[in-house]
Amino acid sequence: MKKVCIVGAGAIGGFIGTRLAAAGHAQVSALARGATLSALQQHGWRLQTAEGLVQVPARAALLAQDLGPQDLVIIAVKGPALSHVAGQIGPLLGPETAVLPAMNGVPWWFTDGVDEFQGAPLQSLDPEGLVARNITSERVVGAVVHASTSTPEPGLVKHTMGQGLIVGEPSGGRSLRVHQIVGLLEAGGFDVTHSAQIKADIWYKLWGNLTMNPVSAITGATIDRVLADPLVRAFCSAVMSEAAEIGRRIGCPIEQDPEDRHVVTAKLGTFKSSMLQDVEAGRPIELDSIVSAVQEIGQRLGIEMPNINALLGLSRLFGRVRRLYPEAPK
Repeated sequence: MKKVCIVGAGAIGGFIGTRLAAAGHAQVSALARGATLSALQQHGWRLQTAEGLVQVPARAALLAQDLGPQDLVIIAVKGPALSHVAGQIGPLLGPETAVLPAMNGVPWWFTDGVDEFQGAPLQSLDPEGLVARNITSERVVGAVVHASTSTPEPGLVKHTMGQGLIVGEPSGGRSLRVHQIVGLLEAGGFDVTHSAQIKADIWYKLWGNLTMNPVSAITGATIDRVLADPLVRAFCSAVMSEAAEIGRRIGCPIEQDPEDRHVVTAKLGTFKSSMLQDVEAGRPIELDSIVSAVQEIGQRLGIEMPNINALLGLSRLFGRVRRLYPEAPK
């Protein structure tokens, strides 16, 4: 893995990019735009940690053809931007390039190999199959990010907690290419797990984000306040029970009770979910990968899910009223 490109140098992309660039084991570049591109070109990679500022020179470009084929492409954009990005990164993809999406929620490839879906893409994530055509399934390496980061200003990332990464083959098992990616990420200082069941790991993280993200966004409450309200907490548990049944049907069982997960989440203290941060900043919300895709999977499996339906309806309307989520097609 000698050449690595970060596509989307925001909170997570900038975090990973700075760590890898500082480690010096790969030539790290960034595909960026606007103020983030300008900041990278002027200041380089910048990561504010508890120990101080990490700053490393960066090679950043607006156009993929200016960077050329890579060994590894890490996509760290928000869900609403994925279709556009997928159509732009072709020049980064050589014959053996691996693509690692470090993104929230259900990825576009998640139902590949699930018999009930017969290869049909998730309409909520990739309705025209554009992403799947531009980023073919054999390139994909699944990932889960366990870290809390933010961007106080374009090109500057603040790391609050966590440095865990889980990576694995979407089809399961272990492989040489994932082993190589694990080594690269470990050299960058991350706590990396080479998972033989990355889909289950993705679903487990989603199981918590499915409720905490949209409920905090709708209410404006930090996570501790969401969990402190008994009625809201019970609603979140009901949503999670339905999502656990969906997971069981697609081979991603949850070996935990919703209340047990709430206890773990509560230990994180007072914090704002990523979706609440997006709302406060006036950015489009990542509703489709976190809620819509779960509802679509359950619907296509014929699972009753009144609470997930209610959560999607409320959060979707909230986003539309504030122009942070697209209106329904006419």
